[in-house]
Amino acid sequence: MITWREGTVSGVRREWPGAVELDVSVDGGRVRALAYPALTGRPAPGDRVLVNTTALDLGLGTGGYALVVAVPDRLPADSALAGHLVKARYTPLQVTVLGADEQGSPHHDVLRDADDLDGMPVVVADLHSALPAVLAGVFDSAERTGANPPSVPGSARVVYVMQDGGALPAWFSRTCATLKEAGWLAATVTTGQSFGGDLETVTVHTGLLAARHVLGADIAVVAQGPGNLGTGTRWGFSGVAAGEVVNAVAALGGRPVASLRVSDADLRERHRGISHHSLTAYGRVALARADVVVAALDGEFGARVAAEAGRLSERHQIVTVPVDGLEAALRACPAPLSTMGRGLDEDLAYFLTAAAAGRHAGRLLCADTGLSSA
Repeated sequence: MITWREGTVSGVRREWPGAVELDVSVDGGRVRALAYPALTGRPAPGDRVLVNTTALDLGLGTGGYALVVAVPDRLPADSALAGHLVKARYTPLQVTVLGADEQGSPHHDVLRDADDLDGMPVVVADLHSALPAVLAGVFDSAERTGANPPSVPGSARVVYVMQDGGALPAWFSRTCATLKEAGWLAATVTTGQSFGGDLETVTVHTGLLAARHVLGADIAVVAQGPGNLGTGTRWGFSGVAAGEVVNAVAALGGRPVASLRVSDADLRERHRGISHHSLTAYGRVALARADVVVAALDGEFGARVAAEAGRLSERHQIVTVPVDGLEAALRACPAPLSTMGRGLDEDLAYFLTAAAAGRHAGRLLCADTGLSSA
């Protein structure tokens, strides 16, 4: 189940909040490895490290990394046990964190009674790669309606609520680190078994309530962490949880905005046009009504997407959103855009569709706050 290797750190490549990328010599070769200093301490050149190379050996989507499990000759000091929420439970690397919703948290009194999102728009996406594109659409909408750009206080405050279907440590995401540094992302809430966010919660429900009532979010974006588990079957993929999020948002009095997974570049037919993942999650799993955003794409492909989205119209409100200006907004995004190894130019339709969902959420916010829409 686990391929263990012993290696020696030969160099440090780069760092971002919560993670350090290393070169590690293993079995006479060199691999890229990732360490989370909060778990292992900070490895340094010359350190002996234990690494897990299982997913790397199988060529799975770990970002091409071996993962550092321990620096056995220089263990980190014992950390203060601030809370009682255990995540990655009953694994050898289970972690204890302070949950925003647990007793003893300074936010417990707020979240104990919180029960409503006050109509907050919540964009739901299947893949983590949609996050920066959604934000590009949100802030493009804000600029077009006369609101401040994201770097100016008073613009839309967006919080990312991270599910546990992909990476569990939020630190893995360079996207989140970059968006936060640029002022586009206010905070991250890690839910379920995921950890490492600005706030920790037990469920997506309390994650959404914490985003709204503790962090003051105007808009939330919910998606799994980096990575996606899929089996090529209708139901065997981690993104099915997007449908459950729609239900959670509606149950809490929020405004669900469904972002479709769309591609005209994916070689797999099941993901061309509207991915079967979106059609299953929103067409079968989501029982509550959502605004399903369809980007107004050109040509035959745009017509195909619109026709496929029509299959969701009995259950949801189909909202067609123009894409004028969105490509420029995407190119201005501070975080690199990539999905399944394809960048903006290789899969423009995917990113335009996610940005259109962000634009719609931004317009809903502007309507609620009395700003005129473009």
